[in-house]
Amino acid sequence: MNQIDIQSSQVGLIGVGNMGEALLVALLKAGAKPQKINFAVRREERSAELAARYQITPATVEEMAASCDVLMIIVKPHDLALIMERIAPCLIPGTLVISFLAGKKIATLEEGLAGAAVVRVMPNTPTLLGVGMSILSYGSNVRSDQREYVQRFLDAAGKSVEVEEPLQDAATATSGSGPAYFFAFVEAMVAGAVEMGIDERVASALVVQTIVGAAKMLEESGKSAKTLRENVTSPKGVTYEGLQIFNEGDLQGLVARAMRVAAERSRALA
Repeated sequence: MNQIDIQSSQVGLIGVGNMGEALLVALLKAGAKPQKINFAVRREERSAELAARYQITPATVEEMAASCDVLMIIVKPHDLALIMERIAPCLIPGTLVISFLAGKKIATLEEGLAGAAVVRVMPNTPTLLGVGMSILSYGSNVRSDQREYVQRFLDAAGKSVEVEEPLQDAATATSGSGPAYFFAFVEAMVAGAVEMGIDERVASALVVQTIVGAAKMLEESGKSAKTLRENVTSPKGVTYEGLQIFNEGDLQGLVARAMRVAAERSRALA
């Protein structure tokens, strides 16, 4: 089996929606050649749009399975069975198959695509900006050069963390769903400011920049969230009083319960 790398490998993308397009951009950023990339989408107008924008070539899923070193499956989880049924008879043994499907286990893909080297990845929506967080788990058939391929590709999409597959659902509930939790909190802060009389546009600017600055402090200060929170919380001060309401409402418990429910839903998708 030939070793693969970003520049020379033939790649097929099955499904190129918003996330698929973000991953395509990351793949190109990592050094993949447009002429080495094939893709398949359902709508003809979308196919023409992608081909023109990125100079990549449409193909059937069967054609990609028979010719590609790397296949990326970026469809809805309920579409996986049909996709595997179509590509299994054509798939080259040892092909690197990267699944971006929530809940679908490596064993499911290895069973449906005998001989494939399967990697399970769950990205999140900031991948659209190249600052995503991806969770990945490797199947037992994945070679070292294929691991290097995946790592280099995901580095171009943001950051990634390898976890044991049993932790995939919990990690998905953390970073995969995390942006939505964050957006909901921002919505609530903006609404709270508006209720106190601040114009919505001004409230949004205040909250967004506050959150951006706080995130940058977390990333660059080297201090924990607990330490940074304590640093800005004077005893009996303004911030202290606000945080007391969160404590009374058991914010930590509420978030933990939401994450458990999300993880359970991820497991149910298997």
